[in-house]
Formats: sequence, structure tokens, C-alpha cells
Amino acid sequence: MKLAGKIALVTGAAGIIGRAAAQRLAGEGATVVLVDKDERVRDAAATIDGNAAALIADMTDAAAVASAMANAHARFGAIDIFFNNAGIEGPTAPLAEFPEDGFAQVMAVNVTGVFLGLKYALPRMADGGSVIITSSTAGLRGAANFVAYCASKHAVIGIMRTAALEAAPRRIRVNSIHPAPVESDMIRRLEQARAGNGDPAAEKQRFIRRIPMGRYVEPAEVADLVLFLASDESRMITGTTLGIDGGSLAG
Repeated sequence: MKLAGKIALVTGAAGIIGRAAAQRLAGEGATVVLVDKDERVRDAAATIDGNAAALIADMTDAAAVASAMANAHARFGAIDIFFNNAGIEGPTAPLAEFPEDGFAQVMAVNVTGVFLGLKYALPRMADGGSVIITSSTAGLRGAANFVAYCASKHAVIGIMRTAALEAAPRRIRVNSIHPAPVESDMIRRLEQARAGNGDPAAEKQRFIRRIPMGRYVEPAEVADLVLFLASDESRMITGTTLGIDGGSLAG
């Protein structure tokens, strides 16, 4: 097993990507600590075939994040793998009509949450560990009617690169992953939002036409990339943006 004896912490663990990654890491022998903002995280932990624990913490609340990281460290020891994954998509609207409270909420979860996760996890990580941050293809290009999500996913690249430089003396790698739309509840909501009173299936086909390989990314495929970055196979990869996008960033 690639991760035998390792401790992995996953935020946003009740969501489809977080849950898939937690299952994949546990399947390779890691003890996995699942973190999310409500009781759904306990249900997610119950699906793990292996050693798993659930912690409730709102990633926008500094005290809650600090407590969760301290709790995980006290119970299991130094964290080897930190999948900094919690995020939301927020509203869909043209920039001039975009709700200010919606913008603030997205930035709080997707940027401040990532920052707080790193701030309180890094001091409790083992030397030689790995941090993986979930961004998006929207973090590497523009996205009309999606200003908050796009801005937030760009911002985490700056956080990632700064953390990679600061953590390098301890041989801790820090990288971001950039999925194209993932088969999930989130993409269903976006298809519906874009369709309005129209046909969500037609919106799905518009999304898929932007992906040269012709389909959405599966959660298990994102989990495979997380596993690679968590394992020693990625020991000299840090400060990078890794697409998992079916070629959509190539054009």
C-alpha cells in the first residue's frame, strides 16, 4: 500500500470529491481525518473502508479550523497529507449584477478557508508531507457569469505557490489541482442555473463541447490524482498547477 502508516486530512470531505479522495487514500492504507462544516461528515466517514475519523469545522472560522487541526494532531500525530479541498461555487450572474454578499461568501470559503487550512495545518505536518489544494480550470482562465468562483480559484494559486516556497525547506510539497467540470451535484446546479427556464441537458452539452475528450471528469479520477500527489511518487513536484480536464485547457 502506498500510504501505509500515513495520516491524511481532507476538508470538504462530505462533498463528492472529498469523499472520493478520502476513500481512495484510505484504500491505500492512510488513516483519514474527514473535516466538513456539518453532520454530513460523519456519514461520509462511515463509508470509509479503513481507519477514519470525522471532525466538524467551518473552514471560514479561524478558531474552528485551529481546533480541528489541533484535535487531529493530538489524536493521530503529525499530518502527512493535507487535501485542502473545501469550496463552493456561489451564484451565477453577470459581474455588474453579481450579489455582493454572494461574492463575499465564495471568497470566504474558497480563499480564506484555504488560507486558514494551511495556516493551521502546516505547523502540524510531518516533514516530507504533501498538500493538495483544489482549484479548477476556472482558476487558469476566465469564466463569464462566474466572477466570484473564478477569482477565488485564481487566488488559491498564489496561496499555493507561496506555501510551496515556504514549506520546501521541510520537503513539504504544495500543489493545486484544476478539474474541468466534475460529474456531481455542483455541475447539475450549474447546468440548471445556466439553463434558466430552458433545457439543462442542452447546457450540459455546451459544457462538454469545451472538453476535447468529450465528457465530464469522474470524482474517482480526481481521487487518483490526489493519491499520486499524496504519494512518494510525486516527491519532487511542488508549486505546480495540475489540470485534470480532458484537454479543455489545451485550447
